[in-house]
Amino acid sequence: MNAMPNVYEIARSANAAQPIVLYSFGPWQGLPSGSHFSLKTEIQLKMAGLAYIKDFTGQAQAPKGKLPYIRDGQEIVPDSTFIRAHIERKYGLDLDAGLDARQRAESWSIERMLEDHLGWAMAWFRWIPAENFAAGPARFFDTAPAELQDDLRNNALAKVTGNMHAHGIGRHSMNEVAQLGIRSLESFAMLLGGRDFLFGDAPTATDATAAGVLAALIVPDLDSPLRRRALALDNVTDYVTRMMGRFYPPVAQPVAQPRDAAVKTETDAAAA
Repeated sequence: MNAMPNVYEIARSANAAQPIVLYSFGPWQGLPSGSHFSLKTEIQLKMAGLAYIKDFTGQAQAPKGKLPYIRDGQEIVPDSTFIRAHIERKYGLDLDAGLDARQRAESWSIERMLEDHLGWAMAWFRWIPAENFAAGPARFFDTAPAELQDDLRNNALAKVTGNMHAHGIGRHSMNEVAQLGIRSLESFAMLLGGRDFLFGDAPTATDATAAGVLAALIVPDLDSPLRRRALALDNVTDYVTRMMGRFYPPVAQPVAQPRDAAVKTETDAAAA
């Protein structure tokens, strides 16, 4: 472990002499990172076999105002999608090796569904219901000076609410958000089927995306109809356990079970 606070060396390879620095959000609610984009990028770095360290202090300097981003030598690369493109190009890698042209198109489509649709529905249930905000994102600011915490929480909630309204997900009712999110969740479950990974016996780049989004939905104990539906889909919960166990073996745990013994149907969940 590096002597500096909040910086951890967690992979070694041929580039260990100058590891990539991954600027990301830190552990939260049982996850290695509270951001599914940060999880995606970290898993892809692990898939690539590249040495890296994590730094949780880089948000103020983020080039696009968002995490994650990386520093690779003298290059700063923001955004998880462009980070992947960078490491593939620079290190001669293909995280989709073995996929044909149609599978690569399907992979991109699945990634867009997860990040640009399901991810927003998941975030809505994390931030907008008051009880989930209090138990979840509001805790981000617990280490700030006490006199600043309320303002930081209120400002963050206002910013996220505005972003969701601009995106469109914030214009819907809770029931509508649940219906939309569950449709994407069940579509993913259907596409995964009985396979270990999306395209067979080995994970590819979009499995990193999927693991990030689905773990961010399932692992934190923040109740929602979307989370309850995810927990009722055995192939989805098994998939999350498999991916987290493969890429984070020291912290891998079986995913939680639904709080209620009775599993809700899609209609019930959407109406909850």
